[in-house]
Amino acid sequence: MTSSAPETSALPVVLLVDGRPSTFARSVLDRDDVHIVLLRFTSALKDLPQEYLDRTAHLPVFLAEDDRLAEEAERYLSWVGTLEHVPTYFCNPQEPHQEVAQPFAALVGLPHLTQQQVAWVRHKTAMKDRFAELGLRCAAYRRVESLAEVGRFAEEQGWPVIVKPMDSFACIGTYRIDGPDELGHVPELAPDRRWMAEEYIRGTEYQLCALVFGGKVVDAYLSLNPVPILEVLEGAINANITYAPGEELPLDVRSVCQELVDGFGLDHGYFHAECFLMEDGTLCVGEAAARITGCEVLANHGLSRGFDIHRATLDTYLGRTPDLTYAENQAVGDLLLPVTPGRVVSLSTEEELLRLPGVLGVQLKLAVGDVAAPPRASHASSGFAHVAGATVAEVERRMQNVLEHFTIETEPVTT
Repeated sequence: MTSSAPETSALPVVLLVDGRPSTFARSVLDRDDVHIVLLRFTSALKDLPQEYLDRTAHLPVFLAEDDRLAEEAERYLSWVGTLEHVPTYFCNPQEPHQEVAQPFAALVGLPHLTQQQVAWVRHKTAMKDRFAELGLRCAAYRRVESLAEVGRFAEEQGWPVIVKPMDSFACIGTYRIDGPDELGHVPELAPDRRWMAEEYIRGTEYQLCALVFGGKVVDAYLSLNPVPILEVLEGAINANITYAPGEELPLDVRSVCQELVDGFGLDHGYFHAECFLMEDGTLCVGEAAARITGCEVLANHGLSRGFDIHRATLDTYLGRTPDLTYAENQAVGDLLLPVTPGRVVSLSTEEELLRLPGVLGVQLKLAVGDVAAPPRASHASSGFAHVAGATVAEVERRMQNVLEHFTIETEPVTT
């Protein structure tokens, strides 16, 4: 990752890649100590609701076409010269845009990941090859082009196996296949995407996160997935729970994160990885990314320690030492609330859920009368609740209580 260029404004100016709205993005928009210029790609416009477009209407926005970066970079350089505040910093919190956002930043002279780094943190086969080079255990894999090839891989590695697109996120297009009889129940592999088969890892799944500044992990955070993420697609509890600072951790999070940050050559920003503690106690690294993690994991870390992690995160992209003054010592998790397809006829209210033990906040994405069409993805939900407790175990018990009280009823949608 290249270093930051000198500022040309009294306040730092950052070019922020703007895709699906997030708590992080909204936090950045509320700051008064930085100038924001938005970079949007045409492929992501569909993910921006009108409310969010209205909220950001006062900001300068550069809209780029994904498939003509060189020309768009030239157009940007002409356009940005007309602005009062010219970006000298760059932040891409969006996983799907790494392949276009980082090369664009390189073309316009902003801090960026190299092509090799993008491959390591985005493409799963290059990522796993890098894990192996670093001496880290990871699942065996093979590139495949058909379900027949998946079956041959499984005959060698053993069932079950995982099949997924190499650039997938949020479990989109990802399947666990338990045996040869199930191959016929999985959609054929689309020829316009690259696919891989992967060894199924048995163990407890965790998420590792870190703030990186000057190539060093300034702090690291551990989250537990009550069940492996892939199981949430079958209706299991969908949650991430950040350990309290005072809890004993099952692994040395800072050390593992620093090893990965060094191996990927990352200088600053937010780092995220997923791993398993296998049944024999060994660590198996799953995936890694150089961007904000999904759902509300980032907010969980901040709530568990009582500090503004959104501000601290952006500061690492602005060349500022993040303020890590902590005021809390609790475990906090985000529970994604179930959703069913159809028109919503009844739904628990935020007020009802806030009365339950440990619930800090609730955000519902649906209301009675809305039509839900949830994708097959790990982020599909009707909203989320932040739940706190003294320990991870207490938070998980309280989340189960929330699920017992939460109700959503839908009816089929007819033309």
